[in-house]
Amino acid sequence: MKIGIFGTGVVGQTIAEKLLQLGHTVMMGTRDKKSTLAKTGKDNFGRPPVSEWLKNNSKVQLGIYSEAAEFGELLINATNGVGTIPALQAAGKDNLANKIMIDISNPLDFSKGMPPTLFISNTDSLAEQIQRTYPETKVVKALNTMNAYIMTNPDLLPDDHNVFLNGNDANAKEEVTKLLVSFGWKEKNIIDMGDITTARGTEQILPIWVRLWGTLQTPMFNFKIVVGKK
Repeated sequence: MKIGIFGTGVVGQTIAEKLLQLGHTVMMGTRDKKSTLAKTGKDNFGRPPVSEWLKNNSKVQLGIYSEAAEFGELLINATNGVGTIPALQAAGKDNLANKIMIDISNPLDFSKGMPPTLFISNTDSLAEQIQRTYPETKVVKALNTMNAYIMTNPDLLPDDHNVFLNGNDANAKEEVTKLLVSFGWKEKNIIDMGDITTARGTEQILPIWVRLWGTLQTPMFNFKIVVGKK
């Protein structure tokens, strides 16, 4: 499948690497190719600059957002929350129409430092704003409650743990489930929470996730839902 990824950070890169392993073709989208390729130095995760990463992953194409959106049969939003709507505006409504888009973004506000706050919560979610703005796009919120490496390799953790789906389109969620299974997720651990409004809950997990990262001194953890008998 041809897959377009918005965002060139650690999440986008990690997912792109996995997709290549699975035989998909990938184009990553960025706002400005020249400035993206001009970056030097490692990122906060110790990964090389995008230009060097692309040399090591030469099958990945780099384009601007609109090119990645047009390229992809399936789309993945791996931009940061603040940059999500501007990125999708640059991608173009027509390029997003009638396509499944996995939304991994979170509405985190780092303007006052750590820990971040949510700039959308309670009565709305970033996923809902995306779906309202682009009603012809089949938005599925997923993978936003864990570290990038666990997203694409759930077996990094020894026990069963969960990934959540939020979205209005049942067929789109089925397709996303198939992709997650190809990543290594057990179907029994994929929880369909319902329509896109349920993304309010999964996005609001992020403040505790960030705090746990600080407490545990590692992002290599995830949430496990344990259901007891009545």
